Amino acid sequence: MSFATLLTQDQVQKIHDASLEILEEVGLKVRYEPARELFKEHGCSVEDERVKFPRNIVEKYRKLVPSSFTFHARDPKFDKTIPQDSPVIVTASSAPDIIDPVTGKERRAESTDIARIAHLINELSGYDVFSISTLADDAPPDQFTISRLYPAIKYCVKPIRATTTNMKDTLDMMKMAYIVAGGEEAYKEHPFLTHHYCPVVSPLTMDHLSTENVMFFAKEGLPVYPTIVPNAGLTSPMSMSGTLVQGNAEFLSALMLMQMTREGTPTIYATLGTVADMRSGAYTSGAIECGMLHMAFAQLAHFYNVPCGGYIGLTNSKLNDAQAGYETGMSGIAGVLSGMDMFNIGGLIDALKTFDFAKAVIDDEMAQMMKRMKRGISFNDDDLALGLIKEIGPGGSFITAKHTISRMKTEAVMTKIADRDARTIWEKKGATDTQAKAMKKAKDIMTTNPTPLLSPEVDSAIREAFPGLIAGELLPIG
Repeated sequence: MSFATLLTQDQVQKIHDASLEILEEVGLKVRYEPARELFKEHGCSVEDERVKFPRNIVEKYRKLVPSSFTFHARDPKFDKTIPQDSPVIVTASSAPDIIDPVTGKERRAESTDIARIAHLINELSGYDVFSISTLADDAPPDQFTISRLYPAIKYCVKPIRATTTNMKDTLDMMKMAYIVAGGEEAYKEHPFLTHHYCPVVSPLTMDHLSTENVMFFAKEGLPVYPTIVPNAGLTSPMSMSGTLVQGNAEFLSALMLMQMTREGTPTIYATLGTVADMRSGAYTSGAIECGMLHMAFAQLAHFYNVPCGGYIGLTNSKLNDAQAGYETGMSGIAGVLSGMDMFNIGGLIDALKTFDFAKAVIDDEMAQMMKRMKRGISFNDDDLALGLIKEIGPGGSFITAKHTISRMKTEAVMTKIADRDARTIWEKKGATDTQAKAMKKAKDIMTTNPTPLLSPEVDSAIREAFPGLIAGELLPIG
């Protein structure tokens, strides 16, 4: 499949050159001292907290990044490697709120919601990776992250993407992962968690805790990648080209951090670039400009031969409505056409603040359409069907041909949520709208075979290792 381009090759080169100029002449404020020491050891200029990166250093280390990245799963049949398995669909994550599946009202998300969502994502075929969709308001103060991880592991065997706060949090997470895997060595042979951070805070600042975690996982040889989040008009220039220059410089700085920690560390050129609505300063993750920035960042990733992706297909809508549909669809398809490999899409509304079960089901069907588009059109002799066209001839019908029967379930996406019936048939079936149809499917899945995916022995070992851990159970919806 060839990719759509928003930028010319000259414009891509111009952004690259401008990013090198920013890194060399302006640099980054690096708050984490071990990172500053690492940069200095590898030829960068360090004065107080300011680090500047000579062009030759940037060019050396950017070329060390592997051209692929693998998301490992507890069940290896769900392993996904980009770019060859793209588009890989990852749920958007860390929403503080949820639309209650019974009342339809917004409330704070809890660990039982994560269990429900994990089971839902495990059963929906369009999703490839579960990035834990919500926070857990009921988590004990010292178990914030593991209270999210535990129900996720308990009900999902697909790859899980997770993040942590401080190093204690990180070590607790790894302790739980080692128990599930049967030991540290077994886990490291097939690490089913992928770690994600935002070490660079726009504009041009490398923080402490996220930077420490990125260095830790890179050193351990465990899957980790950063996301760059410039917001035009607030944390980057109020122009898309300026935001691309700054965001690209920030990505290159994170890339160097990882490669200097451990050469050959795989990563993803992951982004969430936006243009602020300057009438209010609103965070416009559903705007078409967000899709355009992702298209351009994808071209930069192809220039560097690095897998790419990001938070795209999002919405600012407060409801799972027409706005949610067109914002998700427009930017999602823009990402597919531009060659993005990974999509953080699925279930979130209100600019990443709220999870909606019906939206997750609809986004699953949209993901299947995106994958179909990426698969493209086959032009082998059998699919060109010249012999069949000649055989059927003018005025004939293809409906009973073996060629048709063999492809009727594979050539087109067989939608379950999108309605294609005649109006009279739709009315006889109850005239159900998309939201209600998707919510019914979500509830059906959440009440079907909700068996924990951890053995009783492993579950007991986890609960013994973490006294006071939340129950993490998938409770009936009632």
